[in-house]
Amino acid sequence: MSKKQVASDQGTRSRRDEILTVAAQLFARKGYRGTSMRDIGEASGVLGGSLYHHIKSKDALFVELHNGALDAAEARIAAAVADVADPWDRLEAACVAMLEVQLAPDSLTMPMMNDFREVPDAVRVELVARRDRFEGLFRAIVADLPLPAGIDRSIYRNLLLSQLNAAADWFRPGRLTPREIAGQVARLFRHDG
Repeated sequence: MSKKQVASDQGTRSRRDEILTVAAQLFARKGYRGTSMRDIGEASGVLGGSLYHHIKSKDALFVELHNGALDAAEARIAAAVADVADPWDRLEAACVAMLEVQLAPDSLTMPMMNDFREVPDAVRVELVARRDRFEGLFRAIVADLPLPAGIDRSIYRNLLLSQLNAAADWFRPGRLTPREIAGQVARLFRHDG
């Protein structure tokens, strides 16, 4: 490949990355339904037909951004729990990592994950499949907890994730940090027999 082709490929990738960043911000702010390809093109400075050179479709773009946000969150949580031996400490480390991702001021994870009702059914199927794989991390963490026999681990996991996901609705910077909130949530969910 010539230097000119390499430079062209890098320019195309760089331009595409700019478009992805703009699109993620628009989806986070306006939602799936409220964001059009025209909006994305205008905000990124790309004219109509040129946008489709970089992006296949709005649906494909949303899935890519959603999956990318979950990939990054999953990697961060996996790294946070990798060297933690105690199951309760592992649960708390996962909660901390998740809330630090979700409650970051520039987080796109929560807006991207919470827009499932707005997308077409075929897109929703893809998003739910990726979310289910993400939840596998918490499934494994909860499976290792020494919970009392009468506690259903699926219900436990779903309630835990619901609480963590809802934090973005009421969190305001200043009183408690995401780490402190996650610690509180983990302690509330702790059952030592």
